Amino acid sequence: MGIIGVQLVVSLLMASLMQKLVPHYSIGRWLLCNGSLLRFRHPSDEELRTLAGKQKPKQRRDRRQNGVTESKPETVPKDIKLSLESTPIKPLDALVLRYYLDYQWLVDFVMYATLVYMFTEVYYSLLSIQSEVNVGVLWCLLTLVFGIKVLVSMMTHYFKTEEGAERSVCLIFAFLFLLIAMLVLVVREEYLEFGLEPGFANLYENLRVFFRQLGLDNIWPYSVARLIFKLSLVGLSSFIGACLTFPGLRLAQTHLDALKMTEDKPLTQFLLYANFLSPVIILLLWVKPISRDFVISAPYGSEKVELMSDSTYNTARLWVVLGLCALRLLMTRYHLQAYLNLAEKWVEQMGKEAGSITMIEIQRKVSRVFCYLCVVTVQYLGPVILIFHSTLLLKVLGEYSWGLFPEPPMALPAVDVSPRSLEDAPEEEGDYRIAASQIMAALGALRNVFTPLFYRGLFSFLTWWLAACQVGGLGGLRCEVYLSRRGY
Repeated sequence: MGIIGVQLVVSLLMASLMQKLVPHYSIGRWLLCNGSLLRFRHPSDEELRTLAGKQKPKQRRDRRQNGVTESKPETVPKDIKLSLESTPIKPLDALVLRYYLDYQWLVDFVMYATLVYMFTEVYYSLLSIQSEVNVGVLWCLLTLVFGIKVLVSMMTHYFKTEEGAERSVCLIFAFLFLLIAMLVLVVREEYLEFGLEPGFANLYENLRVFFRQLGLDNIWPYSVARLIFKLSLVGLSSFIGACLTFPGLRLAQTHLDALKMTEDKPLTQFLLYANFLSPVIILLLWVKPISRDFVISAPYGSEKVELMSDSTYNTARLWVVLGLCALRLLMTRYHLQAYLNLAEKWVEQMGKEAGSITMIEIQRKVSRVFCYLCVVTVQYLGPVILIFHSTLLLKVLGEYSWGLFPEPPMALPAVDVSPRSLEDAPEEEGDYRIAASQIMAALGALRNVFTPLFYRGLFSFLTWWLAACQVGGLGGLRCEVYLSRRGY
């Protein structure tokens, strides 16, 4: 009896390929170094002196009272006619970027995890196997863990800075998302159709049956367990909202810069607007009066005409979310180039100011934009990676269909998980078959406890909430622009 079988072989093969090919062929490195992105090289000291009409000064030193001597930094006027030189990003240039290794690992792992998931989907649809562990689910779960880990590491960097402005923003949005999550979880299913209430009720009943089979009758009351479940979701939602605060702000800012960069391209601007509104579209897909009730049945006189079935709408909703994720990937270059253009924008703004500035400050400002390119890339791609693989988990664990094959039934055959059933393996079987049968019995117990009905509610809420955090970041930037215009 095989537990994983062919999927284990494919999973190990994909892990080996990832280890061997990433140093030579990396999708993360190609995304930055394919020649489409242009960085701006900071001017040298000689170039700044030439523009300012200065010569290289002699070695002069200022002696301080404590006896320490240091070179006096050279300054140039701010209104010099400085023009930055652009050059394509090379793989050697990318090595100096902050969080480059984390970014490369995450993007490459996402690609290989998606390939494993596609194989498991074809494997299950052709053979209709229900007794094996779906390895694609494990890879998708690891993608969610790694994606959140990278975003958390960037968020902890804000807490280590001395200024503390970013830390305050993260804490404010964490409390804000805490309140929003509490409000969302009290909305009835007639308006937000996550399916959390029937899913948790099904989970509670299955746990009660499971504990009875194990000889345990003590279990928390339904109201207490439901409260703990909701509080856990609220805490997780607040944590995710804090991690996605700056990615949402970054998306809004780069969107504005990308629109200015593509003023002469109306089609590109239309796609940029669609990309900007994609989190809002995802939110509306789970608002029942706007989405399901309006799409499934349309008013025709005094009657309503059914346009599609519930299963068809569930499939269409999955495809819409994946299509919006693909649109986000398609617009990556424009957003990243808009961020890199901040160096040139800062130089233009400096030329309109009076006074002088040190040459090292100009070089630092220009080079800092490029050094944080990977941070901006992860902030842009991180949320879409989480939404994409959360949708894949919703499809598999919720037992939805892609439309190519009929949607499978949600009911699973009952499996006896009592200790007696685990000990009644035939003596003539080998140790391998006994261990395999015990593991399969344990997995059958988990399938009976955590049913597709529960997974549908959980991952529907998670996918919706990831998009809501992006919308919260967009709204935060809008408030910032409004306050700046009001003079605050």
